[in-house]
Amino acid sequence: MPTTRITWRARTWLAVAGVILGSLVAASPAVGASPAGGRAGDSGPVVGTSDGAVRGLANGALDEFLGIPYAAPPVGALRWQPPQPAAGWSGVRDATQVGPHCPQPASPFGVASTSENCLFLNVFTPSGRRARQHSPVMVWIHGGALVTGESDDYLPTKLVQDGVTVVTINYRLGALGFLAHPALADAKGQSGDYGLMDQQAALRWVRQNIARFGGDPRNVTVFGESAGGLSTLSQVASPQARGLFEKAIVESGSYNLTQASLSSAESAGEAFAAKAGCASQTAACLRSLPVSTILADEDAAGYTPNINTEVLPESLGTAFATGNFNRVPIINGTNRDEWRLFVAISELEGNPVTAANYQSMISSTLGVPSTAAAVIAGEYPLSAFPSPSIALGAVGTDALFACPALSIDQSVSHFVPTFAYEFNDENAPEEFLPPVSFPYGAAHASEIQYLMDLPAATFPATFSVAQQQLATTMQGYWTNFAKRGFPSSFGSPFWQPFHDVGQRMQSLIPPAPQTETDFATTHNCAFWAALAAAA
Repeated sequence: MPTTRITWRARTWLAVAGVILGSLVAASPAVGASPAGGRAGDSGPVVGTSDGAVRGLANGALDEFLGIPYAAPPVGALRWQPPQPAAGWSGVRDATQVGPHCPQPASPFGVASTSENCLFLNVFTPSGRRARQHSPVMVWIHGGALVTGESDDYLPTKLVQDGVTVVTINYRLGALGFLAHPALADAKGQSGDYGLMDQQAALRWVRQNIARFGGDPRNVTVFGESAGGLSTLSQVASPQARGLFEKAIVESGSYNLTQASLSSAESAGEAFAAKAGCASQTAACLRSLPVSTILADEDAAGYTPNINTEVLPESLGTAFATGNFNRVPIINGTNRDEWRLFVAISELEGNPVTAANYQSMISSTLGVPSTAAAVIAGEYPLSAFPSPSIALGAVGTDALFACPALSIDQSVSHFVPTFAYEFNDENAPEEFLPPVSFPYGAAHASEIQYLMDLPAATFPATFSVAQQQLATTMQGYWTNFAKRGFPSSFGSPFWQPFHDVGQRMQSLIPPAPQTETDFATTHNCAFWAALAAAA
């Protein structure tokens, strides 16, 4: 069983989680756009860009420049094309409101979008031009299974207060961002991965413009969580992204290290076209489809990048193992109980894990036959866990996140400075889902709140003193890494680089992180490697 490739069931749950984590916040007011966020009009800071001047908001310790277009609207003939340059403007453009987020499906959790004019970014800088001179730059790629989410779900106040400039971006999602189809192929016969190309266009905009905001265009760190983490890994592996960033931070992005071939992805695209009413299988028909039809007929299980010689010449796992990637320092990590979030979603949908369905749930989660599920259930017996839900959470965490993350660490550490972590706060607040029959633990996405504010979380919580101490340390790790390529600083718990011998990781646990060396044993990685080899 290839544990580095996420399954249909797993991607379905990731997509649902992405709706929760993305669409819940989408219904909230725009970050920095409220009267409390600063005054608009003629009083905000003005910065010139290559396309024209923008006026932002002075918001306390931050200057915010919101809704800046980094590429032309990908509409009409530009749908399913590489991003094109944005049109310039005269005068001063208002940058006090975030732009529309990219099309994504309706959900009971928030307001959906059908606006293809969505390629916008936001810049957050230390307030005052003098304070933000030559600050390191961090570019955040949001998660959401590549089908949901938007740039304005995250407010990086504390990171910026640590002396960095943060850029958050939208990028095309779902079929509009990741559909491959022969009729859409370029002159070299390549299609798909348009969302990754958008991310690269945003990074090129940063290279060209961020110095005008006080950021250092030669000290850029790309970082993201979940699908944003997978996107970050994809940019590390993409020849087209070479030279666009100096460092990378991957949060829970290891769940898909084997990408679909171009032919396989294009076959799926042809099935989509037929379902959407394009029996002709022509680009003209596809580009004439209403956004609502595309959203209704796209793969609700989520999308992943496909092999495309211009963007991703080979699968991520292969690129990292052979050294064929952009060699930048990397932080890579996972959360101790990643899969419990998805088990909780299943329970909230009325499909809890029980002793009776445990093996069938293993089979559907991992996409394995019942015989393999029985072997896995023998390795993860219900008697060893407080509940069937906790047991399945361990199975999904180890197979889909933890052990693939370890394989990344083992590969890239042979070529670049690598810092591995496990987020281990078992009492981390769950800000997006209501209580369920088992504790969430350190679930998927629970580390984000320790780094950035989530202003519209449905179940906001207050950190304990120990958790606040951990949050401060984590923020320092991330910004230190952006500044110098090394997360530790004087006064913070020392974070040792990862090496295959010893396999030292940083356990992010309150109040103070510490070194752990038993990650592979804790997550049973030898078992999963043997199971994969036998498949």
